[in-house]
Amino acid sequence: MVLPIYTYGQPVLRKVAEDIPLDYPDLPELIQNMFETNTASDGVGLAAPQIGKSVRVVVIDLDVLSDTFPEYKDFRHAFINGHILELDDSETETMEEGCLSLPGIHESVTRAKRIHVKYLDEHLKEHDEWVDGYLARVIQHEFDHLEGRVFTDRLSAFRRQMISGKLKALLQGKVRCGYRVKVPRR
Repeated sequence: MVLPIYTYGQPVLRKVAEDIPLDYPDLPELIQNMFETNTASDGVGLAAPQIGKSVRVVVIDLDVLSDTFPEYKDFRHAFINGHILELDDSETETMEEGCLSLPGIHESVTRAKRIHVKYLDEHLKEHDEWVDGYLARVIQHEFDHLEGRVFTDRLSAFRRQMISGKLKALLQGKVRCGYRVKVPRR
């Protein structure tokens, strides 16, 4: 089932998400709904807070980028109770990012090229690994949602000021995009 995306200004996007119990009701259905919502919204990743649930579940589908990044052919994974343990910021990279919860806003964000993460996959198998490249960027972006952050929080004060009108419009529920959204109440 395709669910609405919660947009900037929704309180759930600013809460630190909770680890979920392994007997969380309908976890496979939640993950399936998140993948369907991500696909319908043309996203590469989606965190549970973006669909109104303050739990540590993220789905990432990089198969859509496999023409550019062949290594991500058929890459479609869930990350349950994920945490970034360490950022290796000896090498960083700046790239443009966007977010389904901030439609119409794209800004350059600097992130570590390599990270150490711990999570459970959709089969509840534990992973503790170093991740690099584009996947590391996407994980950092999505896991920020689990910490109550959005990518614009990583911008300089000057850049945030430059997009303040767009952010204010989102807060007022003025959203134009090709997918279902749930805007903040005025």
